Amino acid sequence: MNYWNIEVCETNGINIHYTRTGGNKPPLILLHGLMTNGECFTGLAHVFEKEYDVIMPDARGHGNSSVPDFGYRYEDHANDVIGLINTLRLTPPILLGHSMGGMIAAVVASRKPNLLRGLILADPTFLSPKVQREVRDSDVADQHRRMLNMSLDEVMADARNRHPNRSEETLEIFARARLQTSMAAFDVLTPPNPDYKMLVSAIEVPSLIVFGDKGVVSSVIAEELQRLNPRLQAEQIREAGHSVHLDQLERFAAVVESFIRSI
Repeated sequence: MNYWNIEVCETNGINIHYTRTGGNKPPLILLHGLMTNGECFTGLAHVFEKEYDVIMPDARGHGNSSVPDFGYRYEDHANDVIGLINTLRLTPPILLGHSMGGMIAAVVASRKPNLLRGLILADPTFLSPKVQREVRDSDVADQHRRMLNMSLDEVMADARNRHPNRSEETLEIFARARLQTSMAAFDVLTPPNPDYKMLVSAIEVPSLIVFGDKGVVSSVIAEELQRLNPRLQAEQIREAGHSVHLDQLERFAAVVESFIRSI
């Protein structure tokens, strides 16, 4: 991966660190979830780098991006993505977001449709108000605080127990990303989240939602979203959890590629 460009974009008063495969190709921006970073898309980027200029930013509070004292709402993250696109003077990109990144991507698309060519939501955090409160009140932040006091080897061992089928390279990438995630980043879990039904209803660009059979988004939710916005395509990938792009990389990439070619 050392032939990819590692750069910094100044926007909204902070520095956004990003990795970019480069080349005179259509831009594809990948937005990661909480407790990860842009490098966690390495496997997917390798699939798409021949045909796309893949850009993988670290969200504020993650990776090597700035850690401001405040400003971790979804709207703040969306403003950073908008700033990145404008600062890099990109032609309208495809915006793909996973988990937290999916919600961020949906906010961007609902607010700035002319900025994008298309939108891909990979099991976004489309949660009911009740589940939002449950996540906030859970021990997820406390678990992360404890993990920040662990060594890289210890974090990798924990991840290896939870994901025994992942490669050592992937485990290390995700463990390093975990240790680079600030506690401030967990402010994004404070309810209320943007109303995802209103967001999807307002999206005008070609859109795709991809989800597993063991993730956050269910087929029932996907069908409801399609009724709200008939332009939205939906694809379920079997034998995949929340990290659908990791659990079924080849199938996920094929679905994404087919969608991009159709728009």
